[in-house]
Amino acid sequence: MNTNKNAKPLPCRTKIVVRLWCIMMLLVLLSVAFMWVAQIFLFEQNYVDSAITEVQTRLEPVMEDLKTEDLAYNDKLIPYLSKSASCKMILIGGKGELIALYSYGYPIDLEVAETESMVWSNIKRSEEFGQVLRGEQYKKIIQDGSRMIAFEIGIPVMYDNGKAYVVLYHSLTELNTVLDINRNQLIALSVILTLAAAVLAYVLSRKFIKPIHVIKNTVDSLASGDLEATPGLHLKDELGQLSDSVEELGQALKRLDVLRKEVIANVSHELRSPLALITGYAEMVRDVSWKDDTRRDDNLNLIIHEAGRMSEMVDDIMDYSQLQAGYIQLKKDWYNLYEIVESEVVHCEQSAAEHQIRIRLESPQDDISIRIDALKISQVIRNLLYNAINHTAGGETITVAIEKGGNGCRVSVSNPGEAIPEEDRGVIWERYQRGQHHGGRRQGTGIGLSIVSTILKAHGMPYGVDCKDGLTIFWFACLEELMEQVQ
Repeated sequence: MNTNKNAKPLPCRTKIVVRLWCIMMLLVLLSVAFMWVAQIFLFEQNYVDSAITEVQTRLEPVMEDLKTEDLAYNDKLIPYLSKSASCKMILIGGKGELIALYSYGYPIDLEVAETESMVWSNIKRSEEFGQVLRGEQYKKIIQDGSRMIAFEIGIPVMYDNGKAYVVLYHSLTELNTVLDINRNQLIALSVILTLAAAVLAYVLSRKFIKPIHVIKNTVDSLASGDLEATPGLHLKDELGQLSDSVEELGQALKRLDVLRKEVIANVSHELRSPLALITGYAEMVRDVSWKDDTRRDDNLNLIIHEAGRMSEMVDDIMDYSQLQAGYIQLKKDWYNLYEIVESEVVHCEQSAAEHQIRIRLESPQDDISIRIDALKISQVIRNLLYNAINHTAGGETITVAIEKGGNGCRVSVSNPGEAIPEEDRGVIWERYQRGQHHGGRRQGTGIGLSIVSTILKAHGMPYGVDCKDGLTIFWFACLEELMEQVQ
């Protein structure tokens, strides 16, 4: 179903509708033209040729008799031949005079034939009449323009012991009548076919253009800011693929919009405190301690430290926002988990030592192969360590443990301190949720646990927090399917 709220109705005429309609109609007109060409130049000619062949076939049995037998002594042969060939037969004497004329087997009075028979008149005026007088055989097709109206066959014969001539005249009037009926039917069929094709081409063109129009409206809606718009087409063709691509575009735009909002919200919320600190201490250096080298150096170091922390915060905010919006793809490969954890412990030891806090690493082995994004898991461990430093009193020890079990391994960071209330353990992973730091320490960027949660979810790793025996234990598990010995 189309969820595009701003969809516009399809106009009756668009350029592509008209173009498709014209293409379909051109095909129809070409088909009609082909039918006419085939009818006139192929079928009608075949009809005429078939009619002539049929008459000649019927005449063949008696043709030899006409050449050898004296027709004066067989007065039934000419009427029989005229009747069987369904034609007119003229018997002409050796000097070109009319001896007899039969029409479809019936004799015609010679006086009438001499004055009124058009067939006889045409024979006398034709070029072939010289062949008749010379006793030469001929065949002739008579045309009126492009239409064949009759054909003649001239045969020399014997009549009353002298030379004579027989002309068989077969009219194609009946055949032409049939051809005229066929042409009239073809005209009606062409008109009906053209009208039906015009309507069908219009309907099909609109049906074809409709999904394109839906996709176009969806793209317009996306461009105007309605990121919920989708084509909603379920087609198994190229238009369906285009619809799917537009939906993917909408999802990408929504992720980009989420990223934009996340970045704005995170930056505006998280950067206020360090910026206020930097501004305050910079003003103090300028107005109060600029002459006191010791206080000035301490304040400048604090400014530098807060500026560095703010730079880390920007990086964390960008990573968090991009992970939330789905723009960062994990780059997984096989790494040694122990080496990653050990590297982060070494990195954070100096910060812990500034507050008289020790970090101890415990692991049954130093070769644990796991398929992860090493940079992201390093970020997880570092944020857990900073969180532990912020909540551990001076002189205490933070324990980082890697424990292997039947379902994989578990990494935990435990620190002594007050237990997290049960009702707060579900929300500490969210943005802007902070506990009270021990001694006012602010190691890390302040959104570490939300980044930890987002990265571990992307890896499909379980995680959580436990409070027992005076310890707060943050942990995550590497499932067995992620672990394997490197070959």
